[in-house]
Amino acid sequence: MTKFLHRKGLPSYLFPSIVSYTRYVKFQENSRKNRRESMLFLEHSPCLTGGIGAKAENLLVSPAHLSALGVELVTLPRGGDFTAHEPGQIVGYLHIDLKKRNLSLGDFLRALNQSLVVSIKETWDLSVEENPKAPGLYAVEAPKLKLVSEGIYAKSYFTSFGFALNGVNNLSTFSLINPCGAKSEDMTSLLRLGKDKDFPKKRRKFVEIFTEKFIDQLN
Repeated sequence: MTKFLHRKGLPSYLFPSIVSYTRYVKFQENSRKNRRESMLFLEHSPCLTGGIGAKAENLLVSPAHLSALGVELVTLPRGGDFTAHEPGQIVGYLHIDLKKRNLSLGDFLRALNQSLVVSIKETWDLSVEENPKAPGLYAVEAPKLKLVSEGIYAKSYFTSFGFALNGVNNLSTFSLINPCGAKSEDMTSLLRLGKDKDFPKKRRKFVEIFTEKFIDQLN
């Protein structure tokens, strides 16, 4: 684990290896209990997660089939439908005390999206935008394919979960679901957009830019 930024009481960590999803869930539960802020950036082994609004018909295969593929299925208290994680993504988890910072959830979400838009543009020269009818961020030039999935949980004025940016992952796990109620064909990645050159270096650059932009907007 690499701690690369610590400013104004908000430590941020970039993990060099894959972290299991269940390990993260335990971490965020403990963070909320102790109201301990942090930002984590990591990647997971193949898994599917479903939020409180997940619809059964958007899971396209049986749990037995998922088990045979080695894909974990996790039900979560966050917002959103089914989404997928797999190695090669940049997953960002944001644990922010909204009460302490006197922020509304709307303030938090605006800061998140604005920071992502700027960070993706500065790192990969790629324009993304929001879709008022669906969560996440979409590539403007792709045309409008989804690059970033988002799912935020705010309980007791403390946030957890966050976003997943498709990097050099092959998107195969998304074919097992209708991601966020859409089609797997509506997803894209930096790899598919031809933006995968020097990914490890660009991954760190993106995280550094994002943390700076995001922290600035929280204060």
